[in-house]
Amino acid sequence: MQLLGDELVLTGGRTEGQAARRTVRERAAKLIDDPSLLDDVELMGAEAIANAVLHGTGPIRVRIAADGKRLRVAVRDGGPARHPDDEQGTDRIDHGRGLGVIDVLAAEWGLEQSPTGTHLWFDVDLPGPPG
Repeated sequence: MQLLGDELVLTGGRTEGQAARRTVRERAAKLIDDPSLLDDVELMGAEAIANAVLHGTGPIRVRIAADGKRLRVAVRDGGPARHPDDEQGTDRIDHGRGLGVIDVLAAEWGLEQSPTGTHLWFDVDLPGPPG
């Protein structure tokens, strides 16, 4: 897949998340002209970024890429944050509504977690040429 612009690097601030969400939509709009699909991409991007802000550590990296058939948004962070009352390391990001939204709207998605990083990505099918 070819990157659509530079990778975004966030520190987790609120305004950064809002700006990243807008950037995801703007870059997707280079390939998608359906406002409803753009809304879906923006919503899924916001959910993925919010998960990283709320449950991750370190810088948050957002990549938007496409291969002509699909658009992919990928969000990485430094791994699951540990709360003082979580001695067993059982905090997970898959307990809220965000992944449910992504599951319904994405053509495909994935989540990989390890002690050193979390990678959440989703794909949407790009519209074909008018026909």
